[in-house]
Amino acid sequence: MAAKTTRRRSRGDGSVGSYRTKAGTRWYWKATLVQPDGSKRVVWKRGFLVKTTPRGKTTPVGALDAMREALVAAKAGTYAEPSKRTVGSWLDEWTGTLRLSPSTIASYRKNIRLHVRPYIGELPLASLTSARLTSLYRQLETEGRRDGRGELAGGGLSARTVRYIHTIISAAMAAAVDAEPPLLVRNPAHKASPPTAKEARPPEMHPWTADQLGAFLAWSRGNSPLHAAWWLLAYSGMRRGELLALRWRDIDLDAGTIAIRRSVGVVRNKGEGATVREAATKTDKSRRVIDTDPATVAILRAWKRERGELALALARPDALVFSTPNGEHLHPERFWRTFRATLARCRKELGEDAPPVITIHDLRHTHASLLLAAGEPVKTVSERLGHASVTVTLGVYAHVMPGDQKRAAGRFAALVGQA
Repeated sequence: MAAKTTRRRSRGDGSVGSYRTKAGTRWYWKATLVQPDGSKRVVWKRGFLVKTTPRGKTTPVGALDAMREALVAAKAGTYAEPSKRTVGSWLDEWTGTLRLSPSTIASYRKNIRLHVRPYIGELPLASLTSARLTSLYRQLETEGRRDGRGELAGGGLSARTVRYIHTIISAAMAAAVDAEPPLLVRNPAHKASPPTAKEARPPEMHPWTADQLGAFLAWSRGNSPLHAAWWLLAYSGMRRGELLALRWRDIDLDAGTIAIRRSVGVVRNKGEGATVREAATKTDKSRRVIDTDPATVAILRAWKRERGELALALARPDALVFSTPNGEHLHPERFWRTFRATLARCRKELGEDAPPVITIHDLRHTHASLLLAAGEPVKTVSERLGHASVTVTLGVYAHVMPGDQKRAAGRFAALVGQA
């Protein structure tokens, strides 16, 4: 490294200067800072890049900004020397402090293990920049897909997954800024560029028509042991995890109501295998009571009798409505694979009259889409689905409500006498 070539004074107690390296000119800042314990210490930070003005002059903007942030933090008593720990070690510590559902924490850890640690896990936490995060996101979009063993499998991750990873990193870095003492001066994720919300839109839904749903349920009545489950998903709009957490005490067959209070999910922690765990619903609004129709009540009564004939314990109030013969939770992933296999058999037997291929989650979309298309109030559908707000429902299902706009257009034309 060559000797320092320039030195400039800045406002306040610090100074900035430049020095030359083989890679080009770099800037440093130096200041006397008050530490959280009241002591003073001279702090020297190097490596800031040069910013060139339109007239060709170089400026120490990056170094000045960083120094001023440090001076302000020191004056407020919140400045702390950046941590020397790595990104990976901090993420491990952070996930261990989260008060989230076990399945959510397991999901965070899985994404960190597969998509963060291999790329920036050994990077010092204090060296993480927004540019490095943006570079990581682009790399994941092009070549981030990994197989079950964690090896690169070719191809990139979806924009939706990469944005989810950004959400995890952003929360972890915010916690590092808020730590006592602080581990970072600012959150590098704030100025990173992950895929946009528009790019990360969920996959297109493929709901059935009323005739297609009717054809499937008519076929499954005598051909699928889980006919009652497919019926209830379609007629209630429940999520798969909510259905698999239902107990008989949650269902009032006389009143025709179902109380949704819990959900089940798969938790995977490396070295521990996969386990099915029951937890609270996704959000507070997901805790709800929905009304059912007489046909659904009849289906559930018949299902309860069938379960009781297998074993009395399977029809007791605390028993799961849909469970293994031993009364244990059905595995959510095996459950959706069963639906996929059931639909495949249905399509093979019905031929040209068979409904198209959909996912098990599309039964929920079918429920909402048919109600909205029939003119049911959005608020009512939103409450049945357990959405956080009507806005969510409108955002997801606006395309299935063209009739409202047509009626509005007709009313407007009538008002001005041009209908």
